[in-house]
Amino acid sequence: MAKIVTAAEAAGLVEDGMRLGVQGIICTSVPEALIQALGDRYRETGSPKNIKLFSESGIGDAAEGGLNALAQDGLIGELYTAHMGTVPQLQKMVKDNKFPAYIVPQGVNAQLVRAIAGKKPGVITHVGVKTYADPREEGCKGNQAAIDAGREVVELMELDGKEYLRYLPFGIDICFIRGTSADELGNLSIEKESIQFDQFELATAVHNCGGIVIAQVEKVVEHGNLKPHEVVIPGTLIDYVVVSDEKHHRQCIAEDAYHPEWCGEARIPVTAVKPAKLDQRKVCGRRAAYLLKKGDHMNLGIGMPESVSAVAAEEGFSGEITLSVECGIYGGVPMGGLQICSAHNPDCIISHVSTFDIYDGGGIDVAVLGAAEVDEKGNVNVSKFNGKTTGPGGFINITQSTQNVAFVGTSTAGGNKYEIGGGKLKIVQEGKNIKFKKNVEQISFSGEYAAETGKNILYITERAVFKLVKGGIELIEIAPGVDLQKDILEQMEFKPLISEHLKEMDACLFTDEPMGMKLPER
Repeated sequence: MAKIVTAAEAAGLVEDGMRLGVQGIICTSVPEALIQALGDRYRETGSPKNIKLFSESGIGDAAEGGLNALAQDGLIGELYTAHMGTVPQLQKMVKDNKFPAYIVPQGVNAQLVRAIAGKKPGVITHVGVKTYADPREEGCKGNQAAIDAGREVVELMELDGKEYLRYLPFGIDICFIRGTSADELGNLSIEKESIQFDQFELATAVHNCGGIVIAQVEKVVEHGNLKPHEVVIPGTLIDYVVVSDEKHHRQCIAEDAYHPEWCGEARIPVTAVKPAKLDQRKVCGRRAAYLLKKGDHMNLGIGMPESVSAVAAEEGFSGEITLSVECGIYGGVPMGGLQICSAHNPDCIISHVSTFDIYDGGGIDVAVLGAAEVDEKGNVNVSKFNGKTTGPGGFINITQSTQNVAFVGTSTAGGNKYEIGGGKLKIVQEGKNIKFKKNVEQISFSGEYAAETGKNILYITERAVFKLVKGGIELIEIAPGVDLQKDILEQMEFKPLISEHLKEMDACLFTDEPMGMKLPER
């Protein structure tokens, strides 16, 4: 039977050098009371020291929330995660080499937790081959401290004449997970959560490692009050339960509001979702939507790709496709920004790890992801800039496993300004930073691997569309109103191949009114 304790008492169970697993992604499904209590304990007592922190993906609100609370000298001795974009305080410590950091693809992390639970020999997968995760590149080592530590977390192997990576398992001593309700025996339900973020897998892994499982909940109810189908973790796996205050148990830690339409408790009209304004994001989202056919399953990445969701709602074809987000949401209208792991009116919410089983097996028809840097070989970088590690999140799993992928982003960054309307694009002020580089700083997506495996890859910007072909990337479309030489070629560090059939992007992409877009049949 699980024991009910305070957050401070639960934090007191973490000992020096323990490997701590923490559930959550960005601002969603975060056991904030437990994280903050551990940060407070270290600040007040200097204990525990040198914990090995594991999270499947980044947990933070880009300020003080989430794992940012643990960014204190001496508290962390090692970090193992997939993304740090919303955890800037930890990100700075990684750059400063305060401890070794291992940055592993998010889907691999989810599957690795399940493998640890089943005492399996790690995860063997194609995910990461010829990217920075490959031991022939960086082997997931996120800083110099990780290189110096000498620990290997991934190895190259060959099976049936094909190259794979084996990500190595490890023990997890204690974990912080989260649910909505627990009964007196510790059975856990998640009725108010907007995602199902591997509570079960992490609890099972820690339990089977002989560790301590701590669950944060909103309330404890009498045994028998939870419906069996709503229980996602049996009480036999949970050792301690913490009833959180409302402040530390928000649905999304970046805001106070509770959204019943995120968890299926209610629905809202799709018309309540405001059309996106006409800007460079919307142009890219519209062009990416051209890849869709009726019945398609599309994954959207964080950032500019989110605009595809708004375009689908505005054009009225949301119901003709299935949009999914890597945290396990299917259908509805996915949110953006710090709320990216939630959706209005989702049709289905499955576990995070199960989503990556679908993704890794090629179960997505189209994926739309961001691109911070692109090089002449078609490689893409989203994970490291100016020596500062951000991490790929689920980017590598998605892009390596999907047949049709569009990378979206502006051609330049830093101060770019546009006039968009009347079917044309005018570049008023060019960005200071070129994004089409001779070589990317880190390979998050391998153009070579994509070409070898026959993927259909587009690179969509506000002013041009490129396609991955043999020998590099080929310019196939330019925006009406831009100059090929001045606005495109001079804003690249390399000269792309240019299609013999180069054409203008559709003028309707650059108009204020809805495009009247109709999806073709498969």
